[in-house]
Order: sequence, then C-alpha cells, then structure tokens
Amino acid sequence: MYASANVLAIFTTRPGLTEMPNIRRLCVYCGSSGAVDRQYREAASELGTRLAAAGIGLVYGGGRVGLMGLLADAALVGGGEVIGIIPSRLRDAELAHPGATEMVVVASMHERKHLMAEKADAFAVLPGGIGTLDEMFEILSWKQLGLHEKPILLADIGGYWAPLRALLDEIVTTGFARPEARKLLRVVPTVATLMAALEDAQSR
Repeated sequence: MYASANVLAIFTTRPGLTEMPNIRRLCVYCGSSGAVDRQYREAASELGTRLAAAGIGLVYGGGRVGLMGLLADAALVGGGEVIGIIPSRLRDAELAHPGATEMVVVASMHERKHLMAEKADAFAVLPGGIGTLDEMFEILSWKQLGLHEKPILLADIGGYWAPLRALLDEIVTTGFARPEARKLLRVVPTVATLMAALEDAQSR
C-alpha cells in the first residue's frame, strides 16, 4: 500500500493544495456490470457524451464492459480523450477497452488508484459496486486528511446512493467524523447537474 508521503506527492506535483486546478480530466468511478437498470446505463453513456462535448478528458478503470464500457464508448464516439488504467491481471482477461486513447497497464489495484488520482483534476462517482465504493472512500479519505482539494461528485442517479448518504450522515451523527466531513463531496442527482457542478468548480 502507498505511504502517505507518496499519496501527498500525487497532488503537490500539480497546483497547490488550496488552489483549484482547471478541470481538464475527470476521473470516473463506476460499475463494471451491465446487468443493471437502464437508468444507470443511460447515465454512464450521457456522461461520456457530455465530457467529450465539454472537452474534458476521461480517466477511468480501463474496462470495456458494464457502465465503464458504456462511459468510454460514448466519450470516444464524441471525439473525447479516454485514458484507461487497468491492472495486468484484468488486461490479460481481455477486459481492457480496445479503443481507448491511452491504456496504461499497471501491476496492482493500488497502483491503478494512485495513477487515476494523479491524472485527474476532479472525481465523479456513478452507481457501482464494492470496487466503486473502495475507490470512492479512498479518494474521500485522502481529501479528509488534507492531501488534496479536488472536487468529488457523487452522482445519486435514481436515488441509488441514498443508503450510502444515510451512512455518511450516521458517521457524523455518531461522532466518528466531524460535521465538516459532509462538505468533502457534493451530491448531484443527475449527469446534467454533475456537469454544472464541474463548471461551477472551474469558475471559483
């Protein structure tokens, strides 16, 4: 696992910790399953299309299946930049997207998350499973520790993340986190509001 000093280096090589960078690339965490409700699949495709139209590059886990694949496909169709970062074990299972602008193959999941964070100026969380939660909580905890100030957007498509939002509130209510922890991420209900939030972050 990466030491905190190495995590800090991710962000100090870019604009300062209190400076909001221009959002040139968005890291998106989302599920690799395609057997999910249509609204989640449509949200992934919509985000890819909107990112390409806005000239914002996509950084993601490199997969060609599930929401990840739909997201990348839509961005590529729109002429957008798509950077996939995938562990060799998954690449060898033929899960890597063949059309990505750039596909970076790494040795481990830890290296994958490290590099995704390094290449992105902001983070968005679409519906997903255990892996998506793992990625979200790590980048959230780094922000709580003051290791970065990059925006984190939770896309609560169709209320999917309602149980998670309740858990985060409970963590604060029971004293395991300070009330300021609620400000670590911004909840948005749709892809359109997610894009508006990115634009708002750039204007500050």
